[in-house]
Amino acid sequence: MSDRYHAPDAKKVQLLKDIATRIRILSVESTNACNSGHPTSSASIAELLSVLFFNVMRYSTSEPRAPNADRLILSKGHACPGLYAAWALTGLFPESDVLNLRKIDSDLEGHPTPRLNFIDAATGSLGQGLSIAAGMAYVGKYLDKVSFKTYCIIGDGESAEGSIWEALHFASHYKLDNLVAIFDVNRLGQSCSTSLGHDIETYRKRIEAFGWNAIVVDGHDIQELDKAFFTASTTEGRPTAVVAKTFKGSGFVGGIEDTLNWHGKPLAAKSDDVLSNLKALVENNGPIGLTPAVPTDQCPAVSMTASLSEPPNYKEGEKVATRKAFGTALLKLGRSNNRVINVDGDVKNSTFSIDLENELPDQFIQGYIAEQNLVGVAVGAAARNRTIAFCSSFAAFFSRAYDQIRMGAISFTNVNYVGSHVGISIGEDGPSQMALEDLAMFRAIPNCTVFYPSDAVSTERAIELAANAEGSTFTRTSRPATVNVYKNDETFEVGKCKVVRETESDQVTVVGAGVTLHEALAAADKLKAAGVNVRVIDPFTIKPIDKAGLIAAVKATGGRLVVVEDHYREGGLGEAVLSAVAGEKLAFKHLAVSSVPRSGPGSALMEMFGISANCISKAVQQLLSA
Repeated sequence: MSDRYHAPDAKKVQLLKDIATRIRILSVESTNACNSGHPTSSASIAELLSVLFFNVMRYSTSEPRAPNADRLILSKGHACPGLYAAWALTGLFPESDVLNLRKIDSDLEGHPTPRLNFIDAATGSLGQGLSIAAGMAYVGKYLDKVSFKTYCIIGDGESAEGSIWEALHFASHYKLDNLVAIFDVNRLGQSCSTSLGHDIETYRKRIEAFGWNAIVVDGHDIQELDKAFFTASTTEGRPTAVVAKTFKGSGFVGGIEDTLNWHGKPLAAKSDDVLSNLKALVENNGPIGLTPAVPTDQCPAVSMTASLSEPPNYKEGEKVATRKAFGTALLKLGRSNNRVINVDGDVKNSTFSIDLENELPDQFIQGYIAEQNLVGVAVGAAARNRTIAFCSSFAAFFSRAYDQIRMGAISFTNVNYVGSHVGISIGEDGPSQMALEDLAMFRAIPNCTVFYPSDAVSTERAIELAANAEGSTFTRTSRPATVNVYKNDETFEVGKCKVVRETESDQVTVVGAGVTLHEALAAADKLKAAGVNVRVIDPFTIKPIDKAGLIAAVKATGGRLVVVEDHYREGGLGEAVLSAVAGEKLAFKHLAVSSVPRSGPGSALMEMFGISANCISKAVQQLLSA
């Protein structure tokens, strides 16, 4: 690209102005049709959308999500009437379709989701778009190594979210000069003015302090915007932020522009005057007359399947922590497919994702201690099926990024979360580090497979299955080293439990997972010595859970069931098992962590909180004596 800027001529400037006005018109008409939506928020970005879609971005309407096409993330997703209008004006779909906004049989939803073939990630829960865009830009710069640009439109209100500043730091650190953030500084939030209002200088200083190239523009001036985007395209070594001073409801007459109390409202009785005024401004009502540039380079072909480069290889009796087995499996997957990546939150030597970094550093992304951005980057990296993305941290810290995980599921992205240091078994670190609600969290995420492996062999196979799963996954790994339960050639399936111990005279079914499976096996040995046989079940996946396998075990043991878990009582393994066997006649004991724990040796804590082998043995005896 030439480093000399050529300003658009007067004819093109007028065409772009007309497009911006037509975006406003369609935004008003679409929100009127459903009597809801955000026309004023769409109006403030009309010129931004016009210049981006018709003079800056490279893409094709025949394949909007082509791997080599430029990306646009609308972080302020409520302004989607404007975005839908812009795409309609490209000819991707008829302009009349925007009148189906927010209707139950239309994919033009109230906030954008990838049900639409031109949307990469769901937005609308504010503050998340820049992290997603940063993940996409990282893949473009360091993995695909092609020239596509990623643009992200951010509302000034949502810029109060800490995740925005996490993303600014990440993008600057990795010198993502293929990323352009656009701050739509329209001064007004939903219920009041934003904290900075139109203090553009403060925005500029803060953004520059994070290492970005900041360009201040009049967000309604076509020529200023065009020049700013050209400057962004020629800036090397750091990302660019376009700080656009705009007005909410720009172009809307009748006391609407730059006025509070018009957020999220159709214009209703004022529509006729607004539309009449806007239509009078349009000089070209015919074909747009501008064609977007198409991408010039090609992304490498990639495979979205991965397998272990070699099978599990453990010695009988060897003790291995499942978190260590995750690192081993991740590296094996990375060896088999260079699109397997991991984003880690500065705990790589605890999650053991460090194994991947040590051998395949290009497939490892250090996200530092910024979990909301960590997850957003993983979601962006997984978009357009460019990577098989894993994201690792202490499981407890994923709670900080739960909204990002939730939005990632709404985005239909395949991100594989791996959480270590779960439950009271981690010991002396204490309750702030103990994930005791993580199973409940991830079980509630739609289209999410939840793995809870209990030894090194099952962990390696869980990670392999996760890499090839549709939708998001969560794998719960443990800190203590435990003896392998399974032989190296054992096979595993999603939704199929394992009967680890059984006899024809079993009297009680005991279900455990992770460390509590080993406690259950120890209890089974103790009970056998006392003449009591129990059936021990490893569920392997908590969601989906093996309903048929659990019911068969419960029926074979007279309806007597003990579930033991290193998790709070609510939402974890016990409730998953109960939901599976609902309707069966049961005598049931649920052993779980029932209050906030404390520091101490893991084994002592398990005894204190009632989930040890001794406690399991007592629960079995109580059921048998009832």
